[in-house]
Amino acid sequence: MLEKNEVTNPSPSAMEEYSRWLKHTSMPTDLLDELQRIQSDSTEIEERFYKDLEFGTGGMRGIIGAGTNRLNIYTVRRAAQGFAHYLSKKGEKATQKGVAIAYDSRKYSREFACEMATLLAHTGIKVYLFPDIAPTPLLSFAIRHLQASAGLVLTASHNPPEYNGIKVYNQDGGQITEEDAQSIYAEIQAIGDPLVLPVITGSTDSADERIISIGNEVVEAYCQQVEQLLHQRALIEENGDSLSIVYTPLHGTGVKVIPDLLKRVGFTRVQIVGEQATADPRFPTVKAPNPEEPEAFELALQLASEKQADLIMATDPDADRLGVLVKTGTKYEMVNGNQLGAMLLYYLLGQSVVKGRTIQNGLVLKTIVTSDLGEKIAESYGVETLQTLTGFKYIGEKIEECCSLGSRTFVFGYEESYGYLAGDFVRDKDAVQITVLVAEMALYYQQRGKDLFQVLEEIYSKFGYYREELHSLTVAGKEGREQMEESIANLRKNPPEQLAGYAVSVIEDYELQIKKVMGTGQVEPLFFPKANVIKIILADGSWMTVRPSGTEPKMKVYLSTNSPYNKEQAEEKMSLLQGALPDLIRFS
Repeated sequence: MLEKNEVTNPSPSAMEEYSRWLKHTSMPTDLLDELQRIQSDSTEIEERFYKDLEFGTGGMRGIIGAGTNRLNIYTVRRAAQGFAHYLSKKGEKATQKGVAIAYDSRKYSREFACEMATLLAHTGIKVYLFPDIAPTPLLSFAIRHLQASAGLVLTASHNPPEYNGIKVYNQDGGQITEEDAQSIYAEIQAIGDPLVLPVITGSTDSADERIISIGNEVVEAYCQQVEQLLHQRALIEENGDSLSIVYTPLHGTGVKVIPDLLKRVGFTRVQIVGEQATADPRFPTVKAPNPEEPEAFELALQLASEKQADLIMATDPDADRLGVLVKTGTKYEMVNGNQLGAMLLYYLLGQSVVKGRTIQNGLVLKTIVTSDLGEKIAESYGVETLQTLTGFKYIGEKIEECCSLGSRTFVFGYEESYGYLAGDFVRDKDAVQITVLVAEMALYYQQRGKDLFQVLEEIYSKFGYYREELHSLTVAGKEGREQMEESIANLRKNPPEQLAGYAVSVIEDYELQIKKVMGTGQVEPLFFPKANVIKIILADGSWMTVRPSGTEPKMKVYLSTNSPYNKEQAEEKMSLLQGALPDLIRFS
C-alpha cells in the first residue's frame, strides 16, 4: 500500500482523461484555469481523474471543480441525463407527474438546479422548481404534496464550502433505495463522455409550461402541518414571549422559513444572528457550516449572552440538521444528538399521556449507531423501537413500509448525527419542524421551573446513564480510502475477544449480514441491507461500531457506554473504550 504522503505518477487512464479535458474547446474558463494550474501536480491529476464521481443511495457528493471525480457542469449534466433516462423508463405517467427540484445556498447550487431542470423539461419531463433556496425537508414535503414522481435537491448538507452534491428522492419523499440508486447509476454510466453531451439552451424563467415554479402555497401547506404537531399551542400563545431564542441558519436555507414559523406559532422573542442570516456559499463566519460542531455557535453565543437568551438553535445549510445549546445558570451547554433525540421522545410520549391520548401500535425508529436510551424510554410507554442502518433514508423507508397502510403509528425517528423527525408528512430528517418542537418543549419545562439539562438528568435517573462519543478518522484521496477499507477488513478478519477489559459478547457484521454470539459461537442472520459496518457489543451492553462514512472521507467510530447507577461510571467505561481505539483501528 502507498504511504500517506507518497507521490506517484498518474495512471495512464487518468492522464488520458486529463488531457482530453484540457484540450476540450468549450471548457469554461474557470475549469480550464484549474486544469492548467495542476499540469505538474501528478497527485492532483490522479485524484481528479482516476474514477467517475460515485453515485449511491445518497446521490452524488463531491468537491466542486474540474475532473471526472469532481462536481461540475459536465458531471451534473451527465447525472441529469442519466436520471432522465431512468425516469422515462418508468413510463409516461411518471414523466407527467414530474420531478420537484430544490437547491441550497452553496456555490453553483442554483446553476446546477437550473441545468437539471432545463434538461429534464427538454426530455419531456414535467419539472416543479423552487424559485429560491429552500430547505431539503420542504423538497421532501413538496414531492408528496404535488404527487410528483421524484425529487432532486442540490446540496452538500453540512460539508465544507468546497463541496456540493445531488440528493435524489423517490415518490414517497424519502431518499432513494439501493435498487433505485443502482438503476440510476447504470443509466449515468451508459451516457458515456460528458464532454460531448449536447447543451440544452433555454431558461427556467421562460414560459416553458413543463417548468412550474413552486409557489408559496406549498410552503403554507407545510407550515400548517408543522402546527398540527404542537401539543401545547395554548401554552405558547399565552407564554411564548417568556422564552428567548437565538437562531442562526449558518448562511443557509433555514432563514427562509424558521424565524417566521417560530413567530407564527407564538414565539415572539426570536433573535437571528445577523452575520449568518445571509445566504453565502463561502460560509465565511465558520470553519464548516455544521451544527454538530461547537465552533459553529461562536457568533450565536455572543448574541445569546448579550440578549440573555434561554435557547440557541442552529441549522445546517439545507436545514435538515439541528444543533441546540441551552442556558444552564450563567453558561450555555451543547445538547448532543443522542441527548436531544431522547428528550424529544420523552416529551412527545409524555404529552400523549398528558393529553389522554393512547398510541396504538406506536413505532419509534432509530439507527444502529444511535444511543439505546431512546429504546428504554419508548419501552416504558409501551412503544416498540425498530433499528435501521445509519442514514435517515432507512428511517424514511421504514415509515413507508410500516405505517403507510395504517397498521403502525409513527411516533418519532432520529439519529445521533442531529437528524430528527416527528411528523411523517416529510420522509427525511427535518430541522424546520424540530426547531418548533424544541422551542415548545423548552417552554413547557421552563414553565415548570426546569431547563432541558435538568430534564435530561431526570431521564437518566429513570432509565440509566448513557454516554456516547464519535471519533472521525479523516483520510485523504485515493490512498486514504484504500487504507480505510483495509483497516475495516482487518477488523472483520480479526475481531477482538475482549475490549477495554470487558468480554466481547456479540459481533454484528452488516457486510456479511450475520450476528455472532462469542460465548457459544452461535451465528444468526441480520435482516438488514448489506453495509460495510461492524458493531462490537460488550457483556455490559456497551458497544463500538465502525463504518466508513458514505458522504465524507472519514472512518467513523461510534462508542456507547451506560451505567444504571451514575454518570461517573459511564464516563469511566467510555475512557477505557477510547483508550482501546488505537490498537483496534490502525492506519498505515
